[in-house]
Amino acid sequence: MKNSGKNQNSTDQEKKSRRDFVKKSALFTGGAMLLPNLQMNAMVNVLNDKKLKIALVGCGGRGTGAAVQALNADDNVELVAMADAFEDRLQSSFMNIATALGENKKKLNVKEKNKFVGFDGAKKAMDLADVVILATPPGFRPEHFEYAVNSGKHVFMEKPVATDVPGVRKVLAAAKKAKESKLNVVVGLQRHYQDNYLAAMDHLKKDAIGKIVSGQVYWNSGGVWVRERKPEQTELEYQMRNWYYFNWLCGDHILEQHIHNIDVANWFIGEYPISAQGMGGRQVRTGKDHGEIYDHHFVEFTYPSGAVIASQCRHQPETMSRVSEFFQGTKGTVSTEGDNAAIKGWDGSTIFEHRGKDDPNPYEVEHVKLFESIRNGGVISDAENGAKSTMTAILGRMATYSGKVVKWDEAMASNLVLVPENLTWESPAPVNPNADGWYEIPTPGKTVVI
Repeated sequence: MKNSGKNQNSTDQEKKSRRDFVKKSALFTGGAMLLPNLQMNAMVNVLNDKKLKIALVGCGGRGTGAAVQALNADDNVELVAMADAFEDRLQSSFMNIATALGENKKKLNVKEKNKFVGFDGAKKAMDLADVVILATPPGFRPEHFEYAVNSGKHVFMEKPVATDVPGVRKVLAAAKKAKESKLNVVVGLQRHYQDNYLAAMDHLKKDAIGKIVSGQVYWNSGGVWVRERKPEQTELEYQMRNWYYFNWLCGDHILEQHIHNIDVANWFIGEYPISAQGMGGRQVRTGKDHGEIYDHHFVEFTYPSGAVIASQCRHQPETMSRVSEFFQGTKGTVSTEGDNAAIKGWDGSTIFEHRGKDDPNPYEVEHVKLFESIRNGGVISDAENGAKSTMTAILGRMATYSGKVVKWDEAMASNLVLVPENLTWESPAPVNPNADGWYEIPTPGKTVVI
């Protein structure tokens, strides 16, 4: 049967409000540019009219976009503090937020004394807020999330939520405390707030394709930015500026990007894998400025139910681009790509289709839902799943780097720390190049991952 493409559990009023929200909000997703002078109808504060103070920790493009979306998601909020390792990035973010807010610029209330620069600025910024946005490179996420929860803050944090297993364990512990403390935590795995995925999930719950037994998930693209080394930079500053290419900061693109598709597999199957095996390497993006990460990964994840998911991600220009998911069940298939979704029977019949070109922007919806929950006394608890999907992608990285079958329970016991504690600008970089400027590349059969 055909479906109009909206979440079946949404009321007509919710649909209208979300459509109005999208039409009037400033679009800023992932790496998108700010669209200035756009406004929106903020949601009505139902039970609580307290002005909520927001702190932004991590002022790159994603953090800037998240701040704009948060400020546009509620009438009675203001940004009161910002923190970043680099002053130029913080000041640029401040100006971009002001431009994007337009007539709502009064919500940008960050005094100069509340712009914190350096490694210790995050905690100072969070101390001034009710709600914190965590958007630094993910290596810092566990420490920042733990502090936010211990300080009683509601949280929006970008994915992934860690780059090593000790970090995952720290996030899981903080997630439990956040839930017990009735703190709202939204994680930027925005497909959980996206209409086509929600609609498909509704049909899966109704046994539309039976038991999922296999699937394929993809994030194949040409890769992302590279930031040139400057002569005056220390090794630590260079790695912080070029953070995508160092595992202690990023975790490799199987984690930083492909986590979205891997997370969908976990969500649709309703489990987390018990083991992974795979292969990967560097063939195209092999320069010194590409640090220590691979440019391709292929992993087979095996789940407790017996389902096997084939996962592939690639950073190689002039190759097939694909960002999507496709799953096979005992009664049919489900596919998701962009704003669309389709469920088909094995006889070729169409059970369900979603064409979502007019759907609300999920990057914006997740902030609306966060503030709705805060206002209404609800509790959103995304952090546990965020940590376990982060762990799934780390498990895949362990498999490709080692060339071995890696079991979930063994991996979860790992004490291999990638992110050092108490970093300052005087600290040595966690990894260093050799005399010729090359970083050590993981080698299957030799690299220790647990």
